[in-house]
Amino acid sequence: MLINPNNPDHHLGISTMDETHDEFIELVNRMQSTTDAEFADLFRQLVQHTEAHFAAENALMEQSGFPPIHIHMSEHERVLGDLHRMARRVEAGSMDFPRAYVEQQIPDWFDLHARTMDSALAAHLGAIRFAGERKLSM
Repeated sequence: MLINPNNPDHHLGISTMDETHDEFIELVNRMQSTTDAEFADLFRQLVQHTEAHFAAENALMEQSGFPPIHIHMSEHERVLGDLHRMARRVEAGSMDFPRAYVEQQIPDWFDLHARTMDSALAAHLGAIRFAGERKLSM
């Protein structure tokens, strides 16, 4: 299943998050019709991208004092654990399960994560920015 790159739920109004989401979507969608060698290379890229993606979001949550930080970070840790387990299979040359994970699990997970956890973070960041602008204009 492809991730719809035009889904407005994936674009949250925070440019760094939106750009990262677009890169993630493009990478996952490219993985859906590849040879095993291409899939293995793209899977390594997906792991690296997701590690950087989550590290950046974690930093935003820490810097902004995001109240449910531990819930969001736990979700990041869970998904990274899944990706690292799949990466070991890919490295061993076993592509079936990792392909199924990318094609069936990742799109649904990403959609839900963007609509819930990431949208809450974006709203929090927007509220902080708005509050800061209001304080400056007083």
